[in-house]
Amino acid sequence: MNITEKMKYLGVSRRDFLKYCTALSGTLALSPAFGPKVAEAIESDNRPPVIWLEFQDCAGDTESLLRASAPTAAQLVLDYLSLDYHETIMAAAGHQAEAAKESTFEKYKGKYICVVEGSIPTGADGAYCTVGGKSAVDILNKIGGNAAFIIAVGTCATFGGIPAAYPNPTDAKSVQELLPGKTVINLPGCPMNVDNLNGTIVHYLLFGAPPAMDQFNRPKFGYGKRIHDNCERRAHFDAGQYVETWDDYGHKQGWCLYKMGCKGPETFHNCPTVRWNGGTSWPVQAGHGCVGCSEPGFWDTMTPFYHRLPNVPGFGVEATATKIGTAVVGISAVAFGIHGIVSIIRNRGLVKKVESSEFDDDE
Repeated sequence: MNITEKMKYLGVSRRDFLKYCTALSGTLALSPAFGPKVAEAIESDNRPPVIWLEFQDCAGDTESLLRASAPTAAQLVLDYLSLDYHETIMAAAGHQAEAAKESTFEKYKGKYICVVEGSIPTGADGAYCTVGGKSAVDILNKIGGNAAFIIAVGTCATFGGIPAAYPNPTDAKSVQELLPGKTVINLPGCPMNVDNLNGTIVHYLLFGAPPAMDQFNRPKFGYGKRIHDNCERRAHFDAGQYVETWDDYGHKQGWCLYKMGCKGPETFHNCPTVRWNGGTSWPVQAGHGCVGCSEPGFWDTMTPFYHRLPNVPGFGVEATATKIGTAVVGISAVAFGIHGIVSIIRNRGLVKKVESSEFDDDE
């Protein structure tokens, strides 16, 4: 069954398919004129094989995959890849599943895409996470080390995430830390937005290469702007209208959540524009501040989540995105860095206090 037949079978009209391709062009920061080229890339019979690995994770990124914003069209994108191994959703299990992975590895060595979900525990000689009797470290080195390129999905795979937060008992590491010489495309987020994954794969189908990336190897089309810059509550920030307490008048009116701990001013992600659940909503629209989950070490540096960012020049009434992003970026970076260091020290202090209390109770 070719792609046209599959669309008809799934009830997707040609018109709707082309609309999706045009929207995906926008996600990639390409001109709408690229819509037909995106469609051509998806419809081509050159399916790159994919091996999806899961390690120290909550399966949130897989759940995001299964709840794609446009299920039928997104399913077509992913179906027209050769998703040869994904232990959560594949029909095969046990030895059959491992055999499928080995078959793809041997047949397409150096040509397949490796998607990694979850951090990789390196403590206890890798014993904290094993699949088929092999440690996550060994599997990543073999499968990831021989892939055409790697897409790390979710904050755990990209930056270590929650497992790598202090005190990091399993010595969890990110994909890039263990494979520094490989091309790794990071799609952080807790979980990642599947539209960014689709966009990354389509870019590869279009150009045969990864998209332009920032200093953390995140695609610029998805992580090139601060959440604060595109937030629908930005006008309230500029007008000095802030939520002061949960469920107050400002909260009901959709005012800015900066004082409630929103980390949007220091977080780079396209959540406000791509959103979730078919573009229906996202956390800030739903009334909860951004927690900065797409930034490195967010669990240590962004907590407490409900404490406001430090006062820095540029964050005031009528402050513009340009002033925040350029004129005071140095001062802001220093202030945010100090905020992160203080948070880490505070968190570690709490851990030591708890450990001390437990020791006293034992006595």
